Amino acid sequence: MMKFGKNALPTLKALFALLLVGSLFSAACSPDLALEEIRKSGTVTMATRNNAHCYYTYRDQDMGFEYDLAKAFADFLGVDLKVKVAESWNQILPLLDNGSVDFVAAGMTKIPSRERVADFSKGYLPVQQMVVIHKKTTGIKKIDDLEGLTIHVRAGTSYEERLRALKRKGLDVTITAHDNVSTEDLVEAVAQRKIEVTIADSNVALMNRRYYPDIRIAFPIEKQQSLGWAVKKGDLSLLDKINEFLETIERDGTYKDIYSRYYAYLERFDHLDVKKFQERIKTRLPRYEKTIKKAAETYGFDWRFIAALIYQESQFRPWAKSFSGVRGLMQLTLPTAEEMGVKNRLDPHQSIMGGTRYLKKVYDLFEETPDPDRRLIAVAAYNVGRGHVMDARRIASAMRLDPNKWSSLEKTLPLLRQRKYYKKSKYGYCRGAEPVFQVRRVLTYYDILKRRAIEYAG
Repeated sequence: MMKFGKNALPTLKALFALLLVGSLFSAACSPDLALEEIRKSGTVTMATRNNAHCYYTYRDQDMGFEYDLAKAFADFLGVDLKVKVAESWNQILPLLDNGSVDFVAAGMTKIPSRERVADFSKGYLPVQQMVVIHKKTTGIKKIDDLEGLTIHVRAGTSYEERLRALKRKGLDVTITAHDNVSTEDLVEAVAQRKIEVTIADSNVALMNRRYYPDIRIAFPIEKQQSLGWAVKKGDLSLLDKINEFLETIERDGTYKDIYSRYYAYLERFDHLDVKKFQERIKTRLPRYEKTIKKAAETYGFDWRFIAALIYQESQFRPWAKSFSGVRGLMQLTLPTAEEMGVKNRLDPHQSIMGGTRYLKKVYDLFEETPDPDRRLIAVAAYNVGRGHVMDARRIASAMRLDPNKWSSLEKTLPLLRQRKYYKKSKYGYCRGAEPVFQVRRVLTYYDILKRRAIEYAG
């Protein structure tokens, strides 16, 4: 056994201090290899959740807000993206520690309990926890009105954490935390009046209101928070690169484009219109579904996109006629009908086939424009004419906006109502707000139909 004299004590303390400083210095200087390993392997792996916000598959194509952001990040790094789906919230952050994934992109709010176990990026989407109830439920207008109620939430979420904090402060609520039920399922349960209350982040609540128009987003229970991506504690090079990426896509418009694919127009909600559409896709759509599918397959479109366009044009009424004289399911003008070989515009089969053929013709005019912008611009041209869309594209270029982005034409088409713009345009005056409205509605209906397809496939 080694012995130290009393004069050796200061030396021993100095030695321990030196060792401590050395270990801290070593830790601080230890190489952060996460980013280097990603580049070396050529792959970056994200952990996420399988839901309408994060990641899902539609027509054999991966999509979702978080997925599209992560794919853009992989492109930013020049590597491939690999996706790992976590089965529960409680499993997702541990995937960072065991090295299964490089980062988490799962609609996670940056809250203290999570920041203690992972490093988070800058925020990229502000959200707020909202109380979700049925539209016929009365008497729930503020947090105190939750007294005595049972609130159902997904286990392991920030919703459960917030409710438990409120309960510790004296709010008398019963919290039912579900392990294998998604927030979307709980929102549906509210819509069907199987449960009275759930909590959802504002983006999730707004998205699901489109699918379940009988819900009401009542009030927040927490201050505004931000979603962030998570990396393993100490993976600072990767974190810095994520932050650089988020700043880049904010500047160059990529973030706005991705956001618009999933969240555009959610604030503009017409309960009666959405409710009516939900009913008519059960009562009217089946009569024309076979022909719509045939037309879509023939001309290379998703049949649900064609169905959404038809509903916006005629509400699935084959005898529909507008004040301008367009007629039928796809509201064809007489010259367009003749050009497309449609002899009877009121015949559903002829109208659907002819209208889809015309949409394809318009779509082909914008071959330099990538989808989904190309489809949306084609719908606008279907509604208001190719000439006016070309005028709007020229105005966009003059304003230094990208003429191949629908977000640009949303701004410039309405300008064609103003004399200072239309007098310089080749095709003159146009009610440019109408095609913008048209596209918004088609996107809403299309999103609802896609959601049904995903649900039934699951």
